[in-house]
Amino acid sequence: MPEIGIVGAGAASAAATFVLEETVPDADVTVLEKSGGVCGRAATRRHADLTYDYGANYLKSDDERVVDLVTEQLDDEGLVDVTDPVYTFDGDGAVSPGRDADDHKWSYRRGLTQIAKRLFGRTDATVHRRTRVETLRRGDGAWTCVDSDGEAYGPFDALLLNPPAPQTAELLRDAEWAADARDALLDAVADVPYRSIWTAVLHYEFEVDRSYYALVNTDDAHEVGWISREECKPGHVPDGESLLVVQASPAWSTARYDADPADNVADLAAHAADIVGDDRLADPVWSDHQGWRYALPDEGVLHGPVQSAEDHDLYCLGDWVAGEARLHAALANGLDTGERVAYAL
Repeated sequence: MPEIGIVGAGAASAAATFVLEETVPDADVTVLEKSGGVCGRAATRRHADLTYDYGANYLKSDDERVVDLVTEQLDDEGLVDVTDPVYTFDGDGAVSPGRDADDHKWSYRRGLTQIAKRLFGRTDATVHRRTRVETLRRGDGAWTCVDSDGEAYGPFDALLLNPPAPQTAELLRDAEWAADARDALLDAVADVPYRSIWTAVLHYEFEVDRSYYALVNTDDAHEVGWISREECKPGHVPDGESLLVVQASPAWSTARYDADPADNVADLAAHAADIVGDDRLADPVWSDHQGWRYALPDEGVLHGPVQSAEDHDLYCLGDWVAGEARLHAALANGLDTGERVAYAL
């Protein structure tokens, strides 16, 4: 029986696990996730009657395999499509219509994390949450993972790494793996540049009546990069209320990442009020926040070192491997990686 280990329970891992279940049904898959949730930055929270996607905002229909996955292979109950458009705004906060080129903007009534939950739910994989892997070991042709409590998992015939590139580089840097492929892979992974994103979630007990779902800054000249209205997703916000997801620009996020969260929320709320054109938005009735230090890769990794590592049964996967910081790209890369692992076993 093949033993497969996966570090990180992101969207790519969930897709790879799904493929392995279909193609190598006798494989024993163990997933080690440092947080309490799954699906990585495609994250959902709930507060009272509110449901909100505060990282990735929706799933695009830009990959035929992913479209088939979510609409045909998985249960599509609760799948929702945002039909309102995405508008743009510039460095002065001036809003203009017309950037929306996405055929579909999918989420679920229970949020984007449903993608990974449904994928993992279709498998027999064991998912260990709140398990932080600190050491990778390669010996006798197999991989072992050791967590922060000193517990070992494995040996694995194949190991998949799904954390963001900087965290994957940290694992590789400390790995007990004597091979030239390790150094080349480490250099390539460490070179992937990332943007930080700081997000404020703002709830109001009145409806923000606008003709758009979201606003995106297109000239990188504003402190805010994105504002979206979760009430445009059926089931997320009670009627007559509004919830804004406000994501700061990478420059603002980096500069203010460790600042007082209350000050950050107040600042972003004030910006939202100015951009949307409603002074009431500066005073939300309730708020939440999240910092994503490794939110979006600016470039993909060099594929040569990644492919060489696969000769040692080590696979990297995720949006930073796909070279596109989008949820559909992570899922597609997970499907591809799962197929390669299945073929190699």
